[in-house]
Amino acid sequence: MAKVITVINQKGGVGKSTTCESIGAFFRDQGKKVLFIDLDPQCNLSYLLGAQSDETIWEYFCAKKNNAEVSLKNFIQTTDRGDVIGSSQFLAHADSSLLEMGREYYLKEGIEELEGTYDYIVIDTPPSLGIVSINALTATNGIVIPTQADILSLQGIGQLIQTVTSVRKYSNPGLQIYGLLLVRYNARTNISKGVADYLATVANDMGTTLFDTKIRECTAIKEAQINKNSIYDYDKKSNAAKDYNSFVRELEARLG
Repeated sequence: MAKVITVINQKGGVGKSTTCESIGAFFRDQGKKVLFIDLDPQCNLSYLLGAQSDETIWEYFCAKKNNAEVSLKNFIQTTDRGDVIGSSQFLAHADSSLLEMGREYYLKEGIEELEGTYDYIVIDTPPSLGIVSINALTATNGIVIPTQADILSLQGIGQLIQTVTSVRKYSNPGLQIYGLLLVRYNARTNISKGVADYLATVANDMGTTLFDTKIRECTAIKEAQINKNSIYDYDKKSNAAKDYNSFVRELEARLG
């Protein structure tokens, strides 16, 4: 059974897509079978992985809405960077379009059909807590919450935890919080150090922990994205590559 990992934070610009890509690339480099699913209408992960804009997760959701016989495997694209189900800008309309009973289970039902095909499924999410994110939370084993060392990035975490609590009650009682991940970290600033201490307290209150590894600010990440490479392939000696490697090893230990 594949381990399903969702990277989520309702705040945008906190490195969700980069974190997803790095998790998946790490496991692929270990010889594991990985599927990426992009649920963010900004399509950043799809772009990084070279996914095409046709036959996206949106078409899958629409087919489920219309009670069509459909399999998630028919929406998988194979690229040079791995297997991916691409996103669509139309996902931004999901909350007003997907109104039928059972809509929160669409992705879970599709993933269950893929049993035995992948070792890991990594899900990127939108900067919101609507029905698309609820689908991800219902389908996943657990979540990683990336956040930056600034107060605006921390504001949405409380609401996210309320949503996680609700999902545990109604659609996924086994949902885990693997931990909070501090990204774009600069140890030379007092605010980064202060936020790191605060996050450790927040994580404890949530029943989880802050990952020991912090992802340092590094231009190699942006350069790798421009070249559509994983940080490991682009510059495995960079701080970012070392940090993400260390983080995913921590995450792997928490997956059980």
